[in-house]
Amino acid sequence: MVTLIGEVKRRGIPKYTYRWRGWLDVKTDLGDIRLLLPGSIAQWIEPGESVRIEVQEEKWIYNVHEYRLWRRYEERWVPVIPLFQREITLEKKDPVTENTLYTYKLLVREAYRQKDFEQIAELEQYHYASKKEVVAIWWCKGEYVESNVKPCRDAVLVEIKGSLPVSRFIVMELLERQPFEPEIVGYLRIDPPVPLMHRRVDGNVIKNIREKVFPKEWFHPTFWPEKLMRELMKHINEQSLNLSRKKVFDLVRMKAVHFCNTAVSRISRVVIHPDYRGDGLGMTIVRSAIEWVDTYDVPEMRKEKQMIETIAQMARYHPFFERVGFKYLWDTASGRPVLYYPLTNVARTYIERFLREDPLARKHGGRLYRPVLRFAPPISKPIRLKEVVKGYESVLDVEGLSEEVKDALLAFGVDRRVVQKLVLRGVNVEVRPGEIAVVVGASGAGKTTLLRLLAGVSKPDSGRVIIPDDARISVLIPGEIEPRFGDEALIEHIYGKTKNIVAAIEILNASGLSDAVFYRAKYEELSTGQKERAKIASLLAEGPNVLIIDEFTAHLDPMTAKRVARKLAKIVREHGITLIVATHRPEVISVLQPDRVLYVGYGGVLETSFTQPL
Repeated sequence: MVTLIGEVKRRGIPKYTYRWRGWLDVKTDLGDIRLLLPGSIAQWIEPGESVRIEVQEEKWIYNVHEYRLWRRYEERWVPVIPLFQREITLEKKDPVTENTLYTYKLLVREAYRQKDFEQIAELEQYHYASKKEVVAIWWCKGEYVESNVKPCRDAVLVEIKGSLPVSRFIVMELLERQPFEPEIVGYLRIDPPVPLMHRRVDGNVIKNIREKVFPKEWFHPTFWPEKLMRELMKHINEQSLNLSRKKVFDLVRMKAVHFCNTAVSRISRVVIHPDYRGDGLGMTIVRSAIEWVDTYDVPEMRKEKQMIETIAQMARYHPFFERVGFKYLWDTASGRPVLYYPLTNVARTYIERFLREDPLARKHGGRLYRPVLRFAPPISKPIRLKEVVKGYESVLDVEGLSEEVKDALLAFGVDRRVVQKLVLRGVNVEVRPGEIAVVVGASGAGKTTLLRLLAGVSKPDSGRVIIPDDARISVLIPGEIEPRFGDEALIEHIYGKTKNIVAAIEILNASGLSDAVFYRAKYEELSTGQKERAKIASLLAEGPNVLIIDEFTAHLDPMTAKRVARKLAKIVREHGITLIVATHRPEVISVLQPDRVLYVGYGGVLETSFTQPL
């Protein structure tokens, strides 16, 4: 390993492809060398700066994975390369038994490939706060094309709308995935702090609230091209200069980058693929971002970072920032909540002092999210079947059939038959309050019949079905008893049942539909997996204490079925809801971790625990 101290002589930052292309020419004792790295990083390192480089061998040009790089800032060597990356194993466990249900193998790393940014652009359309119908601009077949996905094979990404030129990104990659699963399932964007922040208190606006609580130099100078544009335009007018709009913009942007130097970073985007919501991936990528900022001082790699801030309206309805350790401090003048994560003891002291001394902060204590979702209290007694007999009778004849078909059936001796079948014979079943019971058996064995009896929507031929008086039952039997979705937006459907918008959003979040894009979608616009989640959300919106569901994952791939089943099990465990579900899928049974399994067949029901073999 050769260690070199050098001086940056030139940097190359392409016009459009700078996010993944760029270079630094560095003068060293070994001569001039070129370091290839993303332009989104190179733009922060200026000619004349001192850098430290470690290389394995001496050559003229180095790819981003062939060297290590630090830049000198004041008395510190700030790491730049290797790019940040962490391999993470995320185990999803049963909340009761702590058994591992399934595992994600993840790689969280800084985005550096063109492909990374193409997938970021595709994911951006799912961000809850995106105001753009189309979020990316591409160069495709000799023209600019606006599209959320790559519009042609050779398209080059030009711009991700809403992002800043100084934005830095990390992506979350699935290391172990099925062929049909996406490579990148989430991304997070880091920006400098916003230039100004005011606070609203009882209708009044307190200007520059951050500077009243924290040191001013933590937030300034930040990336503020608008201010520099005003100053530059004044100078241009005074000097009667004639510069192109592009030239002015480039001057302003690079000047803004040059001046930007803060002790606070801002998380401005966290987007997880809709099919992977609700499994803790959002918290995982935020935790990784905290480490990234703390180690690399991103985005600008200058001052040591004291805090991370985020301004997120969705934090009112979803607590994942708070679960990671962010503290809510105040609302901006526009009514958006602001949360902070301290990286140093100094920052923690400022935050704790504000929470202790500010009158409003003393009331909320740094906590923003307040759950309002409520279900009926758990049932007071078990649901029971006592000596239940249930049979069906059907009449088969050849009346109404075509002559050819009739003759064929008569040849087999089929004329008229009365078919009688006892599906259940003297069955005794008990499901206790708060239990998860899984009903299994061959097709036609009587699983659905048993569910209909337990739900009280069918009567036995003899015996008794005892349902507690305080039972509030919601039932899903596909093709027979299902939620009715019309042309209304999904959020309207759920709100119509809860009559509380916060509770409606909580239910959608808990069901794995935590995205405002899907809040406003119609049921028919959802994918198969999202429709299953929507059905469960609709049942939960009724506030039940008993859920009876038949084959709710029949049309889902194994991994999606596991995710839906885990979300359902988590909800019912947390709220004491009794769940009775029929399924034939071993992976779903394993994730549900039922308290008992009911084997239906040949007129009987055999009860056993989940861990007890037959």
